[in-house]
Amino acid sequence: MLRPAVPLGLAVALAGLTGTVLAAPGEAAAAPVPSRMVALGDSITRGFNACGWYADCVSRSWSTGHDTAVRSHYLRLASRRPSLVPHNAAVTGAKVSDLARQAQVAVDRRAQYVTILIGANDACTPTEEQMTPVSDFETRFRVGLRTLREGLPRAEVFVASIPDLRRLWQVGKGKAVARTAWSRLGICQSMLARPLSTSAADSARRERVRRRVVEYNAVMRRLCAQDAHCRFDDEAVFRYRFTLAHVSKWDYFHPNSAGQAVLARVTYAKGPWGAAASAR
Repeated sequence: MLRPAVPLGLAVALAGLTGTVLAAPGEAAAAPVPSRMVALGDSITRGFNACGWYADCVSRSWSTGHDTAVRSHYLRLASRRPSLVPHNAAVTGAKVSDLARQAQVAVDRRAQYVTILIGANDACTPTEEQMTPVSDFETRFRVGLRTLREGLPRAEVFVASIPDLRRLWQVGKGKAVARTAWSRLGICQSMLARPLSTSAADSARRERVRRRVVEYNAVMRRLCAQDAHCRFDDEAVFRYRFTLAHVSKWDYFHPNSAGQAVLARVTYAKGPWGAAASAR
């Protein structure tokens, strides 16, 4: 027997009350819009250097920020569910080894939506030899996801890929002030040491560091695919061709406000509500 269609006006009203995006005939229903979200990760998610000298700027975080110029995941979702409560549990300087602890924060806060962007600090180390082994990265990321899933069985989890660190070297190596910042501040020397060198050894080092990021991203893709409520960004962040206009002039490493806005846009499009967002 055919069921009578829900009148459009009633469908809109129900969506507003429940936070659920009702699908049109023949379309799959989107996930319910959450009432609580938590961001996990490192300095990128903390908005580090996006609005000041060597300080977190969580208001401009791509995930939970409230700055309208960035249009974070939080602001996009809050436009449909104003009661949404965000929390930024990311820690500047964090590596994947901190993910399980951060995940427990999300569990304690009963998050219904969790974003993860972590791993850059596992590849951005003082020397190439100090990078986190891929096997260790996988073990720690797996534990983090397990912590989330055991505590939050139905939460939507979004995993963003690690940016292409070699791209940063490519766009910044020709700018003297960027080279000076990288050297004096000791930034990501596994990739950014001797930026003007064209020696075979330095070229090979950069390629190995990039390969490690590719391997980390592959781990996150595979583990996320094993969870029905986890979405990976299909390497949208890794593949984005950012420029120096997206990077903080304090350190020529972290995303500035424009960079955070790009992160918000390209990741949200790949998240649980991306299809609905593209139609808005």
